[in-house]
Parts: sequence; structure tokens; C-alpha cells
Amino acid sequence: MKLIGKYAFLFGTGGIIYNLIELLYRGHTHWTMFFLGGLCFVLLGLLNEIIPWEMPLYQQALLGACMITCLEFMTGYVINIKLGWNIWDYSGLPLNFMGQICLWFFFLWIPISLVAIILDDWLRYWFFKQERPRYNLF
Repeated sequence: MKLIGKYAFLFGTGGIIYNLIELLYRGHTHWTMFFLGGLCFVLLGLLNEIIPWEMPLYQQALLGACMITCLEFMTGYVINIKLGWNIWDYSGLPLNFMGQICLWFFFLWIPISLVAIILDDWLRYWFFKQERPRYNLF
């Protein structure tokens, strides 16, 4: 039961932060982005649970940006293309794929992933008594 509470807290934190980023950047968001953000945050947090702490932080951030971009594509494919909800469309941006992802946003996800990974590590340490974060920069 504690495990469910921990992941619900982390999921909710990620969902709220993702919605706030969208509100700041686009001026609006959609309820589905809460779920996408929560899933992204939980998966980013699992990086240090699966891979060793010795992995350099920049590599974790790049891996995180790849994960978020993949999840954004899968979500966009379902809700924008299959369901036709048209929540976002990047077709007007260069280097986009099916209007759901683009290279520009991949590069934006790198620093956001970095912050999310560090935030998740410290939340796990402060609230759930997990291992104190330590990082390798290179």
C-alpha cells in the first residue's frame, strides 16, 4: 500500500508540473496532459532505480528526453490522430514527425528531464527515505 501511495504522489506531482509547463508555454492545457506528465515523471524517476547512479547525469537527461518524446508520440498518435481530439499539432514546425513530435521539443525535453530526474530523486529521499541522491556529471 505504501508503494501505491508513493507512486500516486510522484504521478500527481509530475502531472501537475507538466500542466504548469503547458500553461506557461502555451497558455492552456488538456486533462490528458496530466496523465502524460505523471507517467513521464514516474518513468524518469525509475531511471535511478534501474540504472546505476554512476551513469552521468547528462546521459540520464538525454535518455529522459527520448522517453518523453516517445511517450508524447504515442499519446499524440492515439488522442490526436486516432481519436481526432487535435490537442496539439506540430505539422507547421520543421523536423516534425506526423505532427506529433518535433526535434525542437526533443531539445527542450533535455533540460526539463534533468530537472525532473533531480526533483524525483530528492522527493524520494525526503518523503520516502530512499537513498540520498548523488550524481556524476561526466
